[in-house]
Amino acid sequence: MNAVGWRELDAAARERELSPSSCIGGHYQPFIAAYAQRSAAARARLAHQTWRYGDAAAQQLDLFLPAPAAAPAPLLVFIHGGYWQELSKQESAFAAEQAVAHGAAFAALGYTLAPTASVAQIVAECRQALAWLQHHAARLGVNAQRVVVAGSSAGAHLAAMLALPATGAPVMGAVLVSGLYELEPLVGTSINTALGLTPAAAQAVSPALLSLAGFPPSAVCWGNIETAEFKRQGQEFAQRLQQVNTPCRVFEVPQRNHFDVILDLTDAATELGRATLALLLQH
Repeated sequence: MNAVGWRELDAAARERELSPSSCIGGHYQPFIAAYAQRSAAARARLAHQTWRYGDAAAQQLDLFLPAPAAAPAPLLVFIHGGYWQELSKQESAFAAEQAVAHGAAFAALGYTLAPTASVAQIVAECRQALAWLQHHAARLGVNAQRVVVAGSSAGAHLAAMLALPATGAPVMGAVLVSGLYELEPLVGTSINTALGLTPAAAQAVSPALLSLAGFPPSAVCWGNIETAEFKRQGQEFAQRLQQVNTPCRVFEVPQRNHFDVILDLTDAATELGRATLALLLQH
């Protein structure tokens, strides 16, 4: 992929390239409504519990479990997007039913949004949630050794940060969908108004700039109806993983945009769903 690097873009082009809704006329609200509707349906049909992993209001997660089995269930931890500024766990359970149908547990993770929390603080909260899940795995009925982290957009960035070997909470795999893995391009855009990133702060929370040695097997993808910058970042991060010998499945999803591609997450009829389930259900 021969996309132009972000440093070669002027301010207007960078703003456009980092605005995923620019590819769909700016109207992303129907996709957010779909997240909410599907998540509400999952909650209505599936037994689930809400747990606190910290004291802050948003430090909660919803856990969906499959039918009791002889062995603890593998766990898919989903981290929502929204440029670290929007959405919550309430819109994040849309993939729970299909995960549970395959015998896996599903956690929809909430976290404090910017500007109340910085990106670094959000990363710390997500790491706290993962550590909480793994520490309490036995009583929750999940297998602490079989955890896959997944995320969309900003959630893909957060999932990548959780999968870094240096976090101290190893995971079995990562599913990274339409993510940004180098955050410095955001500095100087309207997106950064709430984030307050400086170049140094952005670099410190950019997984593409950190050591990836030992990163777990992964799937990295994006929709074909996305900006060149999102595609470039996904492709280059996947290449970095391959350079450190991480098994990495990398693909572009036809006829999907930045907002609806994630709806395939656990759908076995789709390439993304098959990639997720292959990581989650490996023995």
